[in-house]
Amino acid sequence: MSEPATTPRPTAPDGFIADCRARLGFDLLARTWTAVVIFGLREGPRRPGELRAAIGGISAKVLNDTLRGLEDDGLVERRRYAEAPPRVEYGLTPLGKTLLGPIEALGAWSVEYADAVVEAQERAERRRGR
Repeated sequence: MSEPATTPRPTAPDGFIADCRARLGFDLLARTWTAVVIFGLREGPRRPGELRAAIGGISAKVLNDTLRGLEDDGLVERRRYAEAPPRVEYGLTPLGKTLLGPIEALGAWSVEYADAVVEAQERAERRRGR
């Protein structure tokens, strides 16, 4: 019996297939606040206000939207407590914790090479006359 013919999948110029699973991780971490929020939850569940204060520079709406998206992705879980006033905490799921290694590696790279990147950006701005 012969194998069924398959239609070749289109590839992008860089070799990544348009629906390649590896792109999922790149897309997740490319979202502006994803890595920062995950890193902010690394030590355990937090209330939104605590997380926002720890992160800094993020509005309540953007944090809420980011947490909701991460919950939809299965990376963060929301826990509601039946208290008055109501209390909500967010924590990493086991799947979310698996991203801590890559995020910490990116952070270490940033600490080591941030000055070089900033210098390159400043040179580019000077070249453009800004």
